Amino acid sequence: MKPETWLPHVTVAAIVERDGRFLLVEEHTASGLRLNQPAGHLEEGETLLEAVVRETLEETSHPFAPEALVGMYMTHFELPAREGTTYLRFTYCGAGGEPDPARALDPDIARTLWMSAEELRACPERHRTPLVMQCIDDYLAGRRFPLDFVHTHSVGPRR
Repeated sequence: MKPETWLPHVTVAAIVERDGRFLLVEEHTASGLRLNQPAGHLEEGETLLEAVVRETLEETSHPFAPEALVGMYMTHFELPAREGTTYLRFTYCGAGGEPDPARALDPDIARTLWMSAEELRACPERHRTPLVMQCIDDYLAGRRFPLDFVHTHSVGPRR
């Protein structure tokens, strides 16, 4: 039997700020309701930019136009009852449009909300991961990389 190949999980996240408040989702997790940026996994055949636009729309019903890459993050979680998981997270910032009231949110999303950095900093126990605040802090510190910082080479057709 061939040993299982280790692969990290590639995820994307969106930072949308309006009037000093950030668009967040409250989502159902194995640990209960947690706060996160709109985020999710890269799917086969899509670019990172396509993934962050799709995930933001699916989780918040807000269209998202990425403007810059805030950072790339790697984290490893040891999970009970199974081996740990490593995540590579690409966080983008940009403009969010008005939500589509007819669009249903992903089933795991309880609601969307807008919080200030101070409000978010005051409840770390509610964050899905430590990356939630790290990404906001990096954004507030002015970290920005051009969208073409990550080069996409010949992404094949979707299956």
